[in-house]
Amino acid sequence: MAARSSNFPEWKQQRDQPVAEALATTSLFRVLTNEGITATVGAGLSRTYSLGQIICHQGDFGDHLYVVIDGLTKVVFTSERGDEMVLNILGPGEIFGELALLDGSPRSASVVALQSTTVFILPRSRLLELMRQNPGLADEFLKSVGRLVRKLTEQVGDLAFLDLGGRLAKLLLQISARHAHAQGLVLDREFTQSDLAGMIGASRPAVNRALQSLAARGLIAVRGRVVEIRDLDGLKRRAEL
Repeated sequence: MAARSSNFPEWKQQRDQPVAEALATTSLFRVLTNEGITATVGAGLSRTYSLGQIICHQGDFGDHLYVVIDGLTKVVFTSERGDEMVLNILGPGEIFGELALLDGSPRSASVVALQSTTVFILPRSRLLELMRQNPGLADEFLKSVGRLVRKLTEQVGDLAFLDLGGRLAKLLLQISARHAHAQGLVLDREFTQSDLAGMIGASRPAVNRALQSLAARGLIAVRGRVVEIRDLDGLKRRAEL
């Protein structure tokens, strides 16, 4: 038992190292020193979720901040009738749960793993303590909330001023820039056409027709489940119509 106990700190350091490295690259926690990052890792916990597993539920009490360490997630809002809209796609280094932390209100959306995903979970009380110790962290948190609000405002503007083809073109550009594999966006493994539809306020058949229209113009190529951008500049122009 003594030998096992003496090896525990080294084992824990090796386990926590990937989390510490990931936190150091986030816009929120990169203002911290190495000691601050270590303290943050020690204040939370890491958990891995499988494909399709719900990380947090809409309506749950919001008392934790989440950081995606690896994997991919979608943020989903569900109406009272059961209709769903995908608000965002989040990958490594991105955070969620900020809004609920501000006033302790219930979570405004659910977050679902699109693949095997590891997240770091930090309790609100520990985050506030870290902010008191590191004023720069509070400033970055406010900036993060501001970026989230601007993104939601932009989405509302897109729904009002862009047609379906323009919204889809813009979404494909955003996903490809942040999350797509080298061969392109893979549908039905990470995203489905229903996910795309939910993100731009359309139906699945309408998205399918819009994909085919973009493909007919040579802007993208659809090969089975893979969507590949063929004309980047052309797709950008279509996203601005």
